[in-house]
Amino acid sequence: MDNLELYNKVRSVPESACKSIQAGRLKGKTDINPMWRIKTLTEQFGPCGKGWYYRITDKRFEFAEQTGETAAFVDIELYVKFGEEWSQAVVGTGGSMFVAAEKNGLHVSDECFKMALTDAISVACKALGVGADVYWDKDDSKYTDSLPDDESGESEAERKELPSDVLSMSGADKADNKTLFMNALKRGKIEIKAGRSLLDSMFGDGVMINTLTRDDLIAALNELDKMVI
Repeated sequence: MDNLELYNKVRSVPESACKSIQAGRLKGKTDINPMWRIKTLTEQFGPCGKGWYYRITDKRFEFAEQTGETAAFVDIELYVKFGEEWSQAVVGTGGSMFVAAEKNGLHVSDECFKMALTDAISVACKALGVGADVYWDKDDSKYTDSLPDDESGESEAERKELPSDVLSMSGADKADNKTLFMNALKRGKIEIKAGRSLLDSMFGDGVMINTLTRDDLIAALNELDKMVI
């Protein structure tokens, strides 16, 4: 088999399986129908359990003290059969909110592990090239930033860098750290409310961002990095 044979067979997603996200932080990005991935695996390898299967290796909750939210995560190993030979494990980690802070208070989801499992399968499938065209740079998926330059003050290249990458750059020509902190909030690395809570927890209740030093903001940006999933 040519190295790209499978990739090229499964990279394209039909329009009927694509859905534009209309609201929330992911508005304007593309969601792929999870059953299309199941169908694609079955077309390429055979029925689940015979030509492909997955094994759950871990399920866990993680609590965000700053927001009071709890996320559920699932780790899987996906196995596919090429001819008579089984592949090595293709790993995937998926997540979904168990307790989410919403406008009217905390919301608890009883489907968080099911949704996290679906997400984990999609991550593993992506390593095989399934739906690759949606994740490619020219497309806009939930894994890419789409905030216009005039809203964030950053170029397209800068938006793709995590705060730690920006902080590793030296020189007076780089953006002010206060600006970087606010832009990290704007581009969805963390919710504004959680960012406010993070500053309060690190530097005291009601601290003003303009009173913080460069080192303070660097520390806050590094904490933001730890909270990015």
